[in-house]
Amino acid sequence: MYTPKFNQVPDRSILIEAMQAYSFAILIGPLGSTENPSLHHATHLPLVVKDEGPHGILEGHFAKANHHWQSLAHRETLVVFPGPHSYVSPSLYAEELSVPTWNYIAVHAYGTLSLVEDDAGKDALLTGLIEANDPAYLEQWRNLPGGFRRTMLAGIMGFRIPIARIEGKFKISQNRPEVDRQAVQAAHSAGTPDQEALASWMNRLIE
Repeated sequence: MYTPKFNQVPDRSILIEAMQAYSFAILIGPLGSTENPSLHHATHLPLVVKDEGPHGILEGHFAKANHHWQSLAHRETLVVFPGPHSYVSPSLYAEELSVPTWNYIAVHAYGTLSLVEDDAGKDALLTGLIEANDPAYLEQWRNLPGGFRRTMLAGIMGFRIPIARIEGKFKISQNRPEVDRQAVQAAHSAGTPDQEALASWMNRLIE
């Protein structure tokens, strides 16, 4: 990922926080066998981001019918976490000779994907996903008939990715003069949810 120095965020805790906040991610890697892989393929999935290990651990599951899991097993996989993004109008800048741009947040994580194939392991992954997104449903899931749950688990393939390498790009007007940053932040603070989120990150990360 092209990331100018002023857009880099190396702080591990911030990158983990961003991945947890924007956890609907994109898994990218070949589709096909190791001997005859095709061009890269992308799968969009909700993930659980655990603050464990050097850079974190990613957990989730594929629909078993999506054969991308077979291709990614035991391979390095790129996982992209797209964060909030927004157009930035040059009308916000003090200098009239300015051009439009786009502010955004993205985190790229790399690691080798291992499969979780047993029912107990897949159930634990699914429980983690429910706890992260709909904890009120967890008791209902646990009380569903055993046969129904086993059928549902049979239709998915779990996975785990210990993150080996991570990149974070926070393009939030760091290269602009202070007067421009203040104008962008004020406009975003009164804007869309994505703009409000970017304004919040600006407030935290730009001194």
